[in-house]
Amino acid sequence: MSYLTVNHVSCSFGGRQILEDVSFKLEKGEHIGLVGANGEGKSTFFNLITDRLVPDDGQITWPGKIRVGYLDQMSTLQAGQTIRDVLRTAFQDDIAAEQEMLRLYDAMATADGDAMDKMLQQVGEIQNRLEHSGYYSLDSRIEEFANGLGLGEIGLDRDVADLSGGQRNKVLLVKLLLQDPDILLLDEPTNYLDVEHIRWLTRFLQDYEKAFVLISHDVPFLNDVVNVIYHLEECKLTRYTGNYDQFRHLYEIRKAQLEAAYERQQQEVAKLEDFIARNKARVATTGMARSRQRKLDKMEIIEKPTEKPKPHFHFEPARTPGRYLAEAEDLVLGYDSPLTRPVSFKLERNRKVAVKGVNGLGKTTLLKTILGLLPAYSGKVVLGDYLEPGYFEQEERERNDKTALEDVWDRYPGMTNAQVRGALAGVGLTTEHIETKVFVLSGGEAAKVRLCKIMLSPANWLVLDEPTNHLDVDAKAELKKALKEFKGAVLLVSHEPEFYEDWVDEVWNIEDWTTKIV
Repeated sequence: MSYLTVNHVSCSFGGRQILEDVSFKLEKGEHIGLVGANGEGKSTFFNLITDRLVPDDGQITWPGKIRVGYLDQMSTLQAGQTIRDVLRTAFQDDIAAEQEMLRLYDAMATADGDAMDKMLQQVGEIQNRLEHSGYYSLDSRIEEFANGLGLGEIGLDRDVADLSGGQRNKVLLVKLLLQDPDILLLDEPTNYLDVEHIRWLTRFLQDYEKAFVLISHDVPFLNDVVNVIYHLEECKLTRYTGNYDQFRHLYEIRKAQLEAAYERQQQEVAKLEDFIARNKARVATTGMARSRQRKLDKMEIIEKPTEKPKPHFHFEPARTPGRYLAEAEDLVLGYDSPLTRPVSFKLERNRKVAVKGVNGLGKTTLLKTILGLLPAYSGKVVLGDYLEPGYFEQEERERNDKTALEDVWDRYPGMTNAQVRGALAGVGLTTEHIETKVFVLSGGEAAKVRLCKIMLSPANWLVLDEPTNHLDVDAKAELKKALKEFKGAVLLVSHEPEFYEDWVDEVWNIEDWTTKIV
């Protein structure tokens, strides 16, 4: 049984072709990974199949009574609700059914025989549905799922308005999983999740008997949970059976075969054209020349495989700072209440340090406190001399209505138009991306703009808060290479050990500092 059928769909956006004659089929039980470079149109594909966008051509067909759950990168929550309130809305249909059952019980007090029989039947059907759906264990299910993805330590009675972007993302993900839809559509679900929460989600998806489509650049996660890959490239969608590593192997074989076929055909075309040019004017050979021309005209020309612009990152070192960049003495992180016990540490120049730990314990707070952007709850941080930090924040604080070109140019007004464009092209952005408003760009493209701004100023200390969120596989590999080569200090928050574990000098586990139960 096909859950979803996409037939010959094409879509353009802002004058740019995103999808062209794309077909796709989702079968029951398939665990699909939708992959491709930043900006290829993966989120656009999700918007099409969820009716947020209308295709230019083609047809998208869902069968009746299929429940679809969609987690995107831009979902919002209403202030005034607690986390528990939001999670309970996952069961709103069951809650409404229980209320209807209670109404029927009240109505039975004055019902006659036939009406009573009808009401009893309705009540029985509702009761059966609620028991089958696990409604009567609702609160324990909420606790189980919330704890699995790290909401328990935040506190389920916290107002969602007080949450960070990553914490809001967790709330939406837990709500979606509690809804238990027939099809899950997940856009970068591991962003903002720590290692243990990714493990929990991995087990959940491995055991998921229904179907899901997953957008992710987290290769180990993809390998663990998908059995089909759809690759989006050059407006085309290609299906591969297997996990991500198997896809990459087959993709490289196909690419090599296509390049070889293109080269062979180009050689044949050159020979035919040379023969035609030398023989079309001679009476004795003009017939052979016309025959070659007909062969050339009928030939189905293989298009030259195009190379996507590769991102390149390079961080220019600034002057050498003092021996210690930051010295903390009995530092306690926190806002209204302490998040950690008192800790003391020294961050030495040229050292590369990764900070890990479950969300909500203060990793971002640590970076901002060290940089002086937040006051310490108690204790102190003393910064060293001649510091020139480059700071990458986890998320944009406000909607950015500037184009990528304007955003960088405003930061560096002394640069020429060509220099700014060159810098943005260097991190893998096309002309279309460069001239697009930042808030319209994909998460990965917007991250590249922010990294570009850091690269244009010499720094002797890079402070990076989850820089790999949204970046595609090639961009992550290039960023890792640049950080390894950087002649300065790095303080990195990341939930991806495979990104940092082979080049950092030490790892700070904030779980060792916390006052909370982990």
